[in-house]
Amino acid sequence: MKLWKACLLIVVLFLSLLLGCQPQKGTLILATTTSTQDSGLLDAIIPIFEKEYNATVKTIAVGTGEAIAMGERGEADVLLVHSPAAENKFVSEGYGVERVDVMYNDFVIVGPATDPAGIKGMDTLAAMRRIVDTQSLFVSRGDDSGTHKKEKVLWEKAGVSPSNDHYISTGQGMGQTLRIADEKKGYTLVDRGTYLALRPSIDLVILVEGDEMLFNPYGVIAVNPEKFPKVNYDLATKFIQWITSVETQKIIGEFGVEKYGQPLFVPNSKEWRATEGVRWDLWGKV
Repeated sequence: MKLWKACLLIVVLFLSLLLGCQPQKGTLILATTTSTQDSGLLDAIIPIFEKEYNATVKTIAVGTGEAIAMGERGEADVLLVHSPAAENKFVSEGYGVERVDVMYNDFVIVGPATDPAGIKGMDTLAAMRRIVDTQSLFVSRGDDSGTHKKEKVLWEKAGVSPSNDHYISTGQGMGQTLRIADEKKGYTLVDRGTYLALRPSIDLVILVEGDEMLFNPYGVIAVNPEKFPKVNYDLATKFIQWITSVETQKIIGEFGVEKYGQPLFVPNSKEWRATEGVRWDLWGKV
């Protein structure tokens, strides 16, 4: 009987190797932004990683601020977020191992096609001032997300603050905030990827774009196992290697092109840049 069991085990192991099966790697907790979820990107790429590594990814889509807070509590294995200053602080304080470039897109200011504030074609800061001067409604995420952090920086650089009577703080993700702005016929700041994904269901149009200060880079960071020994650091590093690989970067760069006529995100990993040699931005310039 013992010999029979041993033979059976050998056959099973042989078949596993023959079929290319991999041992179960476990579960990866990915804390990320609502923009990667609302745009549909994660639905397109995460199943590929799960199949390749025989793993399960538990995605928690929140604002960048909350995603980073999860990392600071050791409640996530890896972060995919878009606020470089906050990300670098997370790493410098020992919560993360290293920030690695993944991709980028840009922010745009959208509003009603009637454009009551008359901001169409303006530069970003002039548009922010005009929204305040005309007492036009602005809808904010108000959730300490990467988008909210960017919005606060823009108000500060513009030297103005919106009044409470003309400012709605939703405390919601990007998709829901965009829908509220559409319903209220207000202006809002949104990443291009989420806007394009939801454009068929809303009436808001892009009024301000192409400004360098609207650049929106995304980074990936493994949570530090020295601070939180229970994190799945092994799978987190594999995820980082995978999402920054040329193969996955190509998938990211092609995502949205067929449906929207343009990519929702631009590949930006070190591996991708080394292979491609040049970087193209969202407006077709080197």
